[in-house]
Amino acid sequence: MSPGNGHPYSWSAIFNGYEELNMRECPYPVIYGYLSRQSFPHDSIPNAKVTHIWTQDQRISRQVALASKIENVVAEMTDMIGEVDAVLLARDDAEAHFEMAQPFLKAELPVFIDKPLAYSVDEAKKILELEQYPGQVFTSSGLRFAKELHLNSDQKAKIGKIQHVIGSVPKDWKKYSIHIIDPILNNFEDLGQISTHQRWCVEGNTTLAILWSSGVQGTFFNFENGVTPIQLQFIGDKGSETLVFQDTFQAFKASLESFVLSVREKRRVIPLEQTFAAIEIVEKGIG
Repeated sequence: MSPGNGHPYSWSAIFNGYEELNMRECPYPVIYGYLSRQSFPHDSIPNAKVTHIWTQDQRISRQVALASKIENVVAEMTDMIGEVDAVLLARDDAEAHFEMAQPFLKAELPVFIDKPLAYSVDEAKKILELEQYPGQVFTSSGLRFAKELHLNSDQKAKIGKIQHVIGSVPKDWKKYSIHIIDPILNNFEDLGQISTHQRWCVEGNTTLAILWSSGVQGTFFNFENGVTPIQLQFIGDKGSETLVFQDTFQAFKASLESFVLSVREKRRVIPLEQTFAAIEIVEKGIG
């Protein structure tokens, strides 16, 4: 577990379903909120289960296990090796990712590393150098898979040639900017290299302006001390379109299904260059 992050509860429940009374006691009420709007087992991920859990606190491990129907609570995280087919590293504090992923990657287990993979391109490369085969590491914001953040053909026609894209996200830059970066990059085939950028920060609220070699401009905002929906605005030579994130369950489920696909087919499903491009933007926003 990492502070403020309830993914061990939610990701496990998307696979396993959940126990009503125990999930109501989850310290993140929003998770019970969106899970309760689904129909389990119909809406769970088929033919895959979360079977083991470790956290740094056995009491928390048992709470998550009861809420999300996890059968085995282990004393050490490495006790999972030899017992599972893949690992969900559900912490979003990137400082912990290298050390925690290392034993599983060396054991040739596929690992889903929560967003962001790292706070710098160099650290991301260090983690990916541990791969025993291409695609062993899966990493992404779940919002990359949010249907409502992906332009459809009608919206693209309305916008025309995209000239500028703007993304805004609440909370802190280091952990949450990836929620707008990943879906923005996923809407383009190739933005090219970052030609120039400018960053400024006021009381934790960061603005990062970018110009890519393709000529597209981007502006990224996080509001650590303000309130905003997670949203993207695309501005083109014909018009503009604003996309607002709405469906957490669908996005998380789609990202986890993509991971399962990568495990089954033992291949990389998100291009490595997009992962590095996303981390480069995170890094430039840190300053």
